[in-house]
Amino acid sequence: MLTLADFTGTRWIVSRAIDDRRGVVRGEFSGTANFVPQGEGLVYHEVGRLRMAQGPILAAERRYLWLSLADGIEVRFTDDRPFHRFRPEGRGPGTDHPCGADLYRVTYDFGRWPEWEAEWVVTGPAKDYRMVTTYRLG
Repeated sequence: MLTLADFTGTRWIVSRAIDDRRGVVRGEFSGTANFVPQGEGLVYHEVGRLRMAQGPILAAERRYLWLSLADGIEVRFTDDRPFHRFRPEGRGPGTDHPCGADLYRVTYDFGRWPEWEAEWVVTGPAKDYRMVTTYRLG
């Protein structure tokens, strides 16, 4: 099983495909992500460019806090609210994240480490999309 140490100080090339099934819209994100030590965990910082369908190219950025658990990794929002947990080995689901009436489900795949993927399927009254992100050392 991977640990936070495997991500510490790394820089990743990020590519993301977004399939919004409600609006029949596709989008793409490309950028980079870094893992920087902070306190007892790591800050995941992603920056890049997002384009949905034929719309304008937008700057995009997000941050999360990754913390070590005995059986995996906990991901929290930067304001310390819990997001989800996962076990960084092979392919497997993380914990679900309810957000209002919408539900976020994630599956991680570390089977081709150091390349890895995160697949999110988001459903609910306001959302219906699938998002697959691929990470490659950069």
